[in-house]
Amino acid sequence: MVYGRDVDRQGGTVSRARATAEWITEVLPQLVERHDVVGAQVAVLVDDRVVDAAAGVLNAATGVPVTTEALFQIGSITKVWTATLVQELVNEGLVDLDLPIRHYLTDFRLADHVAGETVTTRHLLCHTGGFEGDLFTDTGNNDDAVEKYVSTLADARQLFPPGERFSYCNSGYVVLGRLVELLRGQTFNSVLRDRLITPLGLSDVATSVGEAIVRLPAVGHFRASPGGRNEPVRTWSLTASNAPAGALLTMSARELLGFVKMHLARRDFDAMRHPHVAVPDLGLFKGHWGLGWALPDYGGPLVIGHTGRTAGQRAFLRVVPEAGVAVAMLSNGGDVFPVFEKVFGHLLRELAGVVQPALPVPPANPLRVDADRITGTYRSALADNVVHVDEAGRAWLRIVMHTGQSTPPEPLEVVALGENAVITVVPDEGAHTVIGLVDDAATGRVQFLHTSRLIPRLHP
Repeated sequence: MVYGRDVDRQGGTVSRARATAEWITEVLPQLVERHDVVGAQVAVLVDDRVVDAAAGVLNAATGVPVTTEALFQIGSITKVWTATLVQELVNEGLVDLDLPIRHYLTDFRLADHVAGETVTTRHLLCHTGGFEGDLFTDTGNNDDAVEKYVSTLADARQLFPPGERFSYCNSGYVVLGRLVELLRGQTFNSVLRDRLITPLGLSDVATSVGEAIVRLPAVGHFRASPGGRNEPVRTWSLTASNAPAGALLTMSARELLGFVKMHLARRDFDAMRHPHVAVPDLGLFKGHWGLGWALPDYGGPLVIGHTGRTAGQRAFLRVVPEAGVAVAMLSNGGDVFPVFEKVFGHLLRELAGVVQPALPVPPANPLRVDADRITGTYRSALADNVVHVDEAGRAWLRIVMHTGQSTPPEPLEVVALGENAVITVVPDEGAHTVIGLVDDAATGRVQFLHTSRLIPRLHP
């Protein structure tokens, strides 16, 4: 069953909105079936109207159909909401982006004392803080979860000096959430509701598991092996301590565009769109990062957006401010990237004249991978990434999680994608993963793998 409708019925010309609604209502179920996607919603803002459609199921075990009112996790798109709350504080004169964050959070500490004293709010907003980002420490579900989490960062490893380069940092956004809590005198979720959700009239939004479960929530799905069945996840969401980074915020695609409409209507958030740091070309994204917003380079008008990934769910958002066009897609498992490529490619081209880059694929005749340069173990907070090149010259990546795995993980074959990146041969969720290679200038060997996060070599 498929659901589609034109949300805004205020009169006037609706030809583009109506044509868009008809297209997504017809095409989305076809794509969901073709690419074995469990369920998805698509919403489009065009001519100041939102149209949306849905297809598939919320849970493969129950077969409950997706509707346009169902709630999906938006994952890291939450970071734009967090950044918006920080920008409000800046607009009110309560925060200076270039003061050290310790000016406001006096208890904030990092393992590197100098970095802890100098990292700023601006660094955190544009992912240049330089400390370990994927720390998902569970500090409980009480109102002090975010506050307790920030205290755990005293042991967070510093990868590079603040401001030096881009490395995606979830933990930095939890620090920003604590900044919001402290200056507003409320929990992060309460500030979200009081300052954004309620004023914008967004009714299909939940900020906690308790709120979502009484609505119509989507369940994420994973495949145990390539080509396997989509199985419901056993854990619905990430820990509450990571709420400001993207653990819990859940909504319909239509409500997500209600938030976007505010950004297009108000000039006091425009500073968030300015480029602050270059992001290397990692296949699915290249361009710059602003204050919360990603700024992908589509070779034309400014495009802003973000993506999100949680427990078996994927979220995609692209906005072309000049054209007043935005597209959101929320999904809960399967080969979602070809659906993203088709839906966003068509709609952004037809409605905004923007050409979306194609998904990356392995080259037919790749360069040979330099074993001396790349072989080694690269360690993040979550896993060891072990790279080796076999006798036949084929390169392999084995990802060994620190939490322990019942069986050894199968290695992933990678091939060279130019001189400074490799790409997986077998796609995951319908896309090949690009991994950047960042050399040590002194040795000529790879110092970091770049997966949007910098992962350092264990033994330089």
